[in-house]
Amino acid sequence: MKFTKMHGCGNDYVYVNAIDQKVEDPAKIAVMVSDRHFGIGSDGLILIKASDKADFEMQMFNADGSEGAMCGNGIRCVGKYVYDFGLTDKTQIKVNTKSGVKILDLKVEEGKVSAVRVNMGEPVFEAEKIPVISRTPQVIDLPLTVDGAIYRCTAVSMGNPHCVTFIGNVDNLEIDKIGPKFENHTAFPDRVNTEFIKLIDDHTIQMRVWERGSGETLACGTGACASAVAAILTEKVKGNKVTVKLLGGTLEIEWDRESNQVYLMGPATTVFNGEIDI
Repeated sequence: MKFTKMHGCGNDYVYVNAIDQKVEDPAKIAVMVSDRHFGIGSDGLILIKASDKADFEMQMFNADGSEGAMCGNGIRCVGKYVYDFGLTDKTQIKVNTKSGVKILDLKVEEGKVSAVRVNMGEPVFEAEKIPVISRTPQVIDLPLTVDGAIYRCTAVSMGNPHCVTFIGNVDNLEIDKIGPKFENHTAFPDRVNTEFIKLIDDHTIQMRVWERGSGETLACGTGACASAVAAILTEKVKGNKVTVKLLGGTLEIEWDRESNQVYLMGPATTVFNGEIDI
């Protein structure tokens, strides 16, 4: 199987052109290639496929083989892949995902895509749709008891379920211990991605993320969007633009509240190409 290793702010995936080659049992392959000791090493597997709804289709799998609906960092790299490898010459493309069709604007420098702006669509706050079990229709800055401690949380779906909680310090957070407690909490029937946020200033937040099925990752695009929206909604920041600092880099998020669309801007990087026996 031919592949390309790519990352967006350190959120790395193995990308496969599934238009030109058939990929059987991608869930099993995702587990194999994601292993950082015996495989290629990644946060998961992303297949680039033909689509009758858009220019391309993205299908993503987490490191444990579970299928995800959407990945903001991953879809930016899809945009870079299809342009850099000559599958398209357009600088605006549509990519179908399990959470709908996303529009990508590609920033091209010296013939290669360096950054991508993605229309991530509408944030979802209805508890039932996220899903989160709650006595209230929405979970916005409400207390949640996790492992004996109380966290104030905002639940948002950006195609994937997210639980955003603001804490005082993220640098010393034992995320390997608390992350799984959130992920598998009974309030989240489909598990959840959890963003632990420190407020830096009126326009900037620092984020660490525990992704369901992958553990801590260096970045999460949908998580950055959910966190920015939560920060704006709870008035922890000013305006509608938020800079999100992650372990792997920085993302710029804008929430146009009039149209209720969230936009993500960030880099996309190719690491290497290769071929692996599967």
